Amino acid sequence: MQLRLGKHSVLLLMPFFISFCSTSPKGIIVLCAGDSITAEAYPHFLQRIFNSEGRKARVLNYGRNGHTSGEYLSFLEKNGARLEAESPDFILLELGTNDVRADIDLTPTPVFKSNMKRIIEIFRSLKSRSGKTPVIFLATIPPVPEGTPFPFTSESVARVDAEINPALKSISQEERIPLVDHYELFFKEPGLLRGVHPSLEGYRRLARHWFESLQPFLSK
Repeated sequence: MQLRLGKHSVLLLMPFFISFCSTSPKGIIVLCAGDSITAEAYPHFLQRIFNSEGRKARVLNYGRNGHTSGEYLSFLEKNGARLEAESPDFILLELGTNDVRADIDLTPTPVFKSNMKRIIEIFRSLKSRSGKTPVIFLATIPPVPEGTPFPFTSESVARVDAEINPALKSISQEERIPLVDHYELFFKEPGLLRGVHPSLEGYRRLARHWFESLQPFLSK
């Protein structure tokens, strides 16, 4: 049975919508956090969208190829001073694809959930240039297509639907942060995936999806 996380691509929590407004005259800073799905392309396209929309923004690519949630947590813990210096207004967080691998990267779902909560805690300790806590967005992960080569298996395919994305939805509710549904985007258009990674057009669509999620939080 496949899980679908609702008809809306973004679940916006009203306290965030009401309370947050970026007022910096120098634009905004967006930190993109995740694995290779982040590292490979979408922050570049997101920067281009901001530019084309005439919005001043600096998009930072903090994606790390091959990282599980545990490896990414270690990366953040080792780079605290660097993170603090970035002063992000927004953080876009997407992790979980490597956690469903069937090799030594396999992460039990309770451990994955614990790692993600600790990652969110670290990001919440940061401050923007105006002294505010950055707004964190959490994304579901795309499907793992059937037939993807090892270290992904049929178990990996099933865990995305049955474990990882439900865990991410639960985290978004427990931590009261917006959830961006990337699973639904790629589920509806599987041609946007080339294995576990998006195609070039898939990365463009991913960037657009993030941008649309950010828009209600941007100052006019």
